[in-house]
Amino acid sequence: MSLPLSAAQFATLAAEGGEEHGGNHESLSPYVTGIGAFVILMLLLWITTRFNRDR
Repeated sequence: MSLPLSAAQFATLAAEGGEEHGGNHESLSPYVTGIGAFVILMLLLWITTRFNRDR
């Protein structure tokens, strides 16, 4: 399968899927997702700095 053919098929699939579902799940809040991602990133930053005390 060639790249342009694959891209055209994916574009068609994405256009069809967006009309039916609207793109977001009903129970998925952007605020909860953003806060969760921020907390996880801060936890990873804290862990990284704990293991890097020699600098």
